Amino acid sequence: MNSKKVELTVGIFVLIGLIAILYLSLQVGSNRWAGDHYSLSARFLNAGGLNEGSSVQIAGVKVGTVGSITLNKEQMVAMVEIKLPTDLVLDDDTIASIKSTGLIGDKFLALNPGGSGIPLEAGEVIVDTESAVDIEDLISRFAFGSIEDE
Repeated sequence: MNSKKVELTVGIFVLIGLIAILYLSLQVGSNRWAGDHYSLSARFLNAGGLNEGSSVQIAGVKVGTVGSITLNKEQMVAMVEIKLPTDLVLDDDTIASIKSTGLIGDKFLALNPGGSGIPLEAGEVIVDTESAVDIEDLISRFAFGSIEDE
C-alpha cells in the first residue's frame, strides 16, 4: 500500500515537472504560435549576412525578429519579412538598415522610426532601406586602388 502511494506521488511530481518544462519552453522560445505580432516587409538591394531569426532593433533595443528572406524576381531585390509586436506602431517613413554588431559580427536589422504620423499596416513594405556594407568589397577596392573620390 505504501509503495503505491510513493509511485503515485512520484508520477504526479514528474507530470508537474513536464508541464512546467513545456510552459517555460513556450515562454522562453519566442512564443511563435501566439498571435501577438504582425509582419512588415522591407525591400533591400543587398541583404547579405542577414539571416532568418536575426534581431530587429530600435535604438539598440530588440523589438522583433527577421522572418523569411526571399528574392523578388520581378525587381531583383531581397524582400525581408519583419515580425514586430502589435503594440509597436511604425510610420510609413521608417528607415530599415542592415547593421553588424562589430567589424565582422552578426548582422541585425536596425529600424529608425519616422514621424509622418501615417502608420504602416500589417503586410506593407518599407521602401526606405540601407543595405549591408560589404567589408570584403571595400577592402578589395582599397587594396587594388579602385576607390574614387566623389
